[in-house]
Amino acid sequence: MAAENTGSAAAPEEAAARQEQETIIQAIAKELGIGQKQVRTTVGLLDEGNTIPFIARYRKEMTGELDENALRDIEERLGYLRNLGERKKDVLRSIEEQGKLTGELKASILKAVKLQEVEDLYRPYRQKRKTRASVAKERGLEPLADWIMEQRRQGSPQEEAAKYIDADRGVETADQALQGALDIIAENIADDPAIRSWVRQYTASQGVLVSEAKDAEQESVYENYYSYREPVHKMPPHRILAINRGERESVLKVGIEVTVDKIHAFIARKVIKGPSPVKELLESVIEDAYKRLIAPSVEREVRGEMTEKGETQAISIFSGNLRSLLLQPPVKGRNVLGVDPAYRTGCKLAVVDDTGKLLEVAVTYPTPPNNKKREAAAKFKELIAKYGIQLIVIGNGTGSRETEQFTAEVIAEIGDPDLAYLIVNEAGASVYSASKLAQEEFPDLDVAERSAASIARRVQDPLAELVKIDPKAIGVGQYQHDVSQKHLEESLKAVVESAVNHVGVDVNTASPSLLSYVAGVNATIAKNIVKFREENGKFTTRKQLQKVPRLGAKSYEQCIGFLRIPGGENTLDRTPIHPESYPVVDRLFRELGLDVKRLGDKAVAEELAAQNAEELAVKLDVGVPTLRDILESLQRPGRDPREELPAPIFRTDVLKIEDLVPGMEMQGTVRNVIDFGAFVDIGIKNDGLVHISQLSGSFVKHPMDVVSVGDNVTVWVLGVDLKKGRVSLTMVPPRSEAGSGK
Repeated sequence: MAAENTGSAAAPEEAAARQEQETIIQAIAKELGIGQKQVRTTVGLLDEGNTIPFIARYRKEMTGELDENALRDIEERLGYLRNLGERKKDVLRSIEEQGKLTGELKASILKAVKLQEVEDLYRPYRQKRKTRASVAKERGLEPLADWIMEQRRQGSPQEEAAKYIDADRGVETADQALQGALDIIAENIADDPAIRSWVRQYTASQGVLVSEAKDAEQESVYENYYSYREPVHKMPPHRILAINRGERESVLKVGIEVTVDKIHAFIARKVIKGPSPVKELLESVIEDAYKRLIAPSVEREVRGEMTEKGETQAISIFSGNLRSLLLQPPVKGRNVLGVDPAYRTGCKLAVVDDTGKLLEVAVTYPTPPNNKKREAAAKFKELIAKYGIQLIVIGNGTGSRETEQFTAEVIAEIGDPDLAYLIVNEAGASVYSASKLAQEEFPDLDVAERSAASIARRVQDPLAELVKIDPKAIGVGQYQHDVSQKHLEESLKAVVESAVNHVGVDVNTASPSLLSYVAGVNATIAKNIVKFREENGKFTTRKQLQKVPRLGAKSYEQCIGFLRIPGGENTLDRTPIHPESYPVVDRLFRELGLDVKRLGDKAVAEELAAQNAEELAVKLDVGVPTLRDILESLQRPGRDPREELPAPIFRTDVLKIEDLVPGMEMQGTVRNVIDFGAFVDIGIKNDGLVHISQLSGSFVKHPMDVVSVGDNVTVWVLGVDLKKGRVSLTMVPPRSEAGSGK
């Protein structure tokens, strides 16, 4: 019987939990504009422990082909709304324990859709530190506050207050009693959820952010904001974060100005019922409540929302740039000489073969103050000849342009048309070089030599090399150091995970760093895969991975489609096709009369491309999206999706800023995309800026709609500032307006 009672008691709880889940699903579907069935299925898949990359790639029929972005939006909102639900329960429990929970209050809390709304409703019941109002209550002045709020047509506030004089309780005069009662009323006004919500909304929509210099004579990068005003609701994210930083560095004094009279008038309409002997007192207490209690906290809240807006955009920018950087096309089939430039300590050199294996390291001193160019040139030529170097890769750090000039001279002396150089972003190379991972990879090298090897490998396989570095250290962001590091880390981890799974991983060559980003694989499993590989030799089938310690059935299901085995026993093991779909491939090849061993043949690819996926899916009893993916994978087995992107621009000669003239046409590579434009490497010391207004002849909402990190673009020089070393560029061809008939 006890078991039955437990079951019957649990039933209402389970029903309530199901109802809460359904409410959340409906809210997410409405907010994101996604079908309830799709959201419900996605939530179920997430709760079962499935990863986003796995769901996006291998559960398309179930989700209605939702992409990774939509799935992550659902996951994020699911987490927020579940946390909101838990907070509501905590708040309801706390108010109920105080014996103050009314039906109306409970309904308001349950109806709230934002955490801020719940906190506003809870505010009057939250345990507070000692305040003027709490002291007044201890002195027994709450009944006087209630009398004032009744706003009777007759009666004297002074006479009523005199009744509460009590020296033992610290109330020695009527004025003291009256002030205490007004403090209680002020706090009640400040705690009113409707008043706070309106004032917050008004401040956000009508307020003006004002920024001033603490010392107008001080030179700084914040001089644009020394006397600055802008409506709160119009401020772009990058400006919010810039002003925040100036304030944090004690250069700026920042506040929000609003029309106070309108706020006073709104609160008065809520509080004052009409003419009464206490009307003037209430008018003064309204001013006090706003100035002392409401304004400071609302300003903090509004500025917090502004900062959140800025952070969200900054994280979005960094994430987009990082994904583009990670998915740069690999430069294959070349032996590479990596150069980590420097002045005093010399340029560290590292030669790697076409597989990334380190062959030799050296150091030369072609830059100031040593200027040993002859010896350095001899060393460069020796390594180039010895290893058949076809590409020299130079990090863009200290001394890079002097090193570039020197390298161009060496290339010119050698006269080999197949020899070129490339400047790469070395952000994070020093972080990697000093890491435990780098020490394990290159125990016999010093930090700078490891950095040179990393720089060389960055062009051979950007993804494999960059995953070894904390994403935050890869400098393709906008104010990334000013945002919530927890949120930044979560977002960047998702980007790396997405990129790794999009490309796929060769399980026989991948490092633990790369493997740890594969869906379903954590750091421990990644190390176990490498250890198993080292002890047992290369994997020849995907099935062998089931023997790896800690790689259980769920992890295997999640990861195996993203792990590739080129040259394995089963041709399908080098494709993105999941083993659960291998029987479908068997049926497909029987249906078409094709031999799986002929995969990769042009004739087979053409036959597969000619198929009607909708008709074939019915015959094979498989979902259309899955069959579509299978057909695409079989047409180009082992394809690296990055190979479809344009290769980086190789250079053989150096350009100086003095060589530039307005109107000059150039080829460049996008290095960073930010809110107000894009920085493009055109082969001079500093990247040129293409302002958002110069990205296209038509309106551009955001630069990311037009360009991505790594894009090769044609630009024209707009202007050159030799003193500041700045170049402004345009991507709008000259005379385009005339040509378009404008």
